[in-house]
Amino acid sequence: MDNDVAWVGLGEGAQARRIAVRSRAGASPGLVWLGGFMSDMKGTKAQALDGFAAARGQAIVRFDYSGHGESSGAFADGTIGSWLADALAVFDACCRGPQILVGSSMGGWMALLLVQALRRRASPGPASVAGLVLIAPAVDFTEELMWKRFPPAVKQAIETTGRFEQPTEYDTGPYVITRALIEDGRDHLLLGGLIETGCPVRILQGVQDPDVPWQHANALVARLAQDDVVLTLIKDGDHRLSRPEDLSRILGAVEEMTDTVAAAP
Repeated sequence: MDNDVAWVGLGEGAQARRIAVRSRAGASPGLVWLGGFMSDMKGTKAQALDGFAAARGQAIVRFDYSGHGESSGAFADGTIGSWLADALAVFDACCRGPQILVGSSMGGWMALLLVQALRRRASPGPASVAGLVLIAPAVDFTEELMWKRFPPAVKQAIETTGRFEQPTEYDTGPYVITRALIEDGRDHLLLGGLIETGCPVRILQGVQDPDVPWQHANALVARLAQDDVVLTLIKDGDHRLSRPEDLSRILGAVEEMTDTVAAAP
């Protein structure tokens, strides 16, 4: 059973876009799904989280970044900054009260950026972040996991033509990596200093992940020095973490985080 799509609009002129959102009203704390690069809110993990929330009567919000899934726009026009703006617009429009952000791959980076953006605001909004569950979090991936790994020929193609089409096993077509994506990503890097979230963080990471090495998760934990952080390494886990046993671990972490947030004074 899928919930109906609603729309959040933002931007003006050429930057105007409509973000597709599926949500359920329910108990607090609410859940917010932040998907990965070129993924959408109808993926295996997102659907499992939605079913989990429905069974518990817990509020949940899922959405597609611009250029992803049901949202408007072209994927190649997106950047970390524009997708963060999408996430902020959805959070403001659709969330109320304490929320647990559940971010997968790029969504893990987005979750941390969303927290930072909210903490910079002069006054709190109607919703707040009370906890994070991060799944193979690809923090700073445009620089650390893309640009620094690209051979010279790929870097040259991006710098001279503005784009490179990277083959992927996760989709029918290639990932379009643009110069704008790389350059904008540098304005949002987090691993160079201390990351403060002010809330508990749970991280699940596959040791057999070829895209986000488990050492990358370790580096993130080191930057979250002042938070309550638990890192779970799944020895035979890949990047997707979509097997039944992986989904069980993810939902278990969400349930534990829900109980932690609900019990907080």
